[in-house]
Amino acid sequence: MRYHAVMATKTRPVNCCTSPLIPVPLSGSAEDKLIGGLKALADPTRLAIFRLIAAQDEPICVCDIVARFEVSQPTISHHLKVLREAELISVSRRGVWAYYAADQRGVAALRSLFGQVAPAMSTAA
Repeated sequence: MRYHAVMATKTRPVNCCTSPLIPVPLSGSAEDKLIGGLKALADPTRLAIFRLIAAQDEPICVCDIVARFEVSQPTISHHLKVLREAELISVSRRGVWAYYAADQRGVAALRSLFGQVAPAMSTAA
């Protein structure tokens, strides 16, 4: 279920407060992408995996990812799949090994969408 802003129909008391600024609506696809990215990063283990991958200068081998967490290899694989589907990481194969890297396009898109959710506030002097 999606939340949609509703205009208030009740009259506010005099001198109550100013009218709030209404954010520009997100497109359906932008909202879906943002929600997908947030859901992917909402799990503490997935966030830690993503941070580990994103901290690397080069793609990291799945064996190095599995070795750093106290969960099973299938659980790590599931978390990696969720992060891939959210377009936050990419995978490449070298023989039988999988190497993961942060997907810069997905990370940039998430940053951009955050900017649409909470635009920078102007500073008043």
